[in-house]
Amino acid sequence: MRTPSKVLVVDDQPVNVQLLKRALEREKITVITAFNGPDALELMDREQPDLILLDVMMPEMDGIEVCQRIQASPTLKTTPVIFITARSSKEGKLAGLGVGAVDYITKPIDLDETVARVQTQLRVVQVNREMLDLQRRLQETRRTAAVGAITQGIAHNLNNLLGVVLGYLDLIRVNADRPAAVRSNAEHLDAAVQRIVSIIRQLSSLIVKSRLPTAPCPLDDLLASTLRRFYTELRQENMVTVINPLGSLPIHTHVEVFEDCLVKLLINAHESYGEGYTGPRKITLRTSVEATGPEGSFGILRIQVEDEGRGIDPQIRDHLFEPFISSKNTVGVGMGLTVARHSLRNMGGDLAIADNPAGGVIATFTHPVDRPRRNPISN
Repeated sequence: MRTPSKVLVVDDQPVNVQLLKRALEREKITVITAFNGPDALELMDREQPDLILLDVMMPEMDGIEVCQRIQASPTLKTTPVIFITARSSKEGKLAGLGVGAVDYITKPIDLDETVARVQTQLRVVQVNREMLDLQRRLQETRRTAAVGAITQGIAHNLNNLLGVVLGYLDLIRVNADRPAAVRSNAEHLDAAVQRIVSIIRQLSSLIVKSRLPTAPCPLDDLLASTLRRFYTELRQENMVTVINPLGSLPIHTHVEVFEDCLVKLLINAHESYGEGYTGPRKITLRTSVEATGPEGSFGILRIQVEDEGRGIDPQIRDHLFEPFISSKNTVGVGMGLTVARHSLRNMGGDLAIADNPAGGVIATFTHPVDRPRRNPISN
């Protein structure tokens, strides 16, 4: 059963209050009353009415000031206010609407008209609440769907990887008397286990909601350590052309997360050329900074990782940041971009992927230059 609507009537004339109260209660509306502005504000905080009927001309605190205070309150500013006014001029009505009122009623009060206007606004309130409830349910549905997709992806990847682990264990047992074969199979086994560990670490990073601890670090040091990790993983060197006009600009960041996100982009750029590609894999890393504060007081670091590979697969273009979406067919992949964007947003930055006019992809990594001052964005 729907809870009866609650209306607060505020007027310094008791006769007006009683007339409005009786008319509204006949329509099964709960009515609370106040005879001045301060009492009305106290009642609003306690009772949280659905609608306020507010007289404009009152001593001590008039209706205009009361409405301004309502608009300044985070908990009350969405509560609709209908002004009751003796001013029939256009200027008087505009003054009331200008401070946030949704409607007005002129004196002498026509009770039938007043009840009709109140019921109209209460229907609007109800529709808004239903819309908010629908949005909340849709968000919950999306979260449930995302959890389902992630769970399914985890199960698929881990099952495949466990199959690989068991397969290499069998090979080790079969070749127990052949040290070279055991050593080779053990290396493959270790790689599969590391993929499992990587998936678990990536999931842990998606769960983290709080701000990561940060510290200032020179940009050129961050780029150098990132490239070392990238070259170590690929067992190759001198593949990336770095264009860093910012030099040792200090960046307030979580070093491990910063490097991990950038390494993922570099690996994606390398893999964009395809497994059978034998030519030079051109990868360019460019840095720039965009001033966002007054007189350049703080800014956004922009790192672009450019390749000239195969470009974005049209089949996954609209799903690049969904978990376990990948154009590759190997085991244990598909969360890199999801995790990277989540981590960057948690530090006040972001990640975007676009086509490179020269062919291939441009991945744009953004990060605050100064320590972020706002709450992180959720994924």
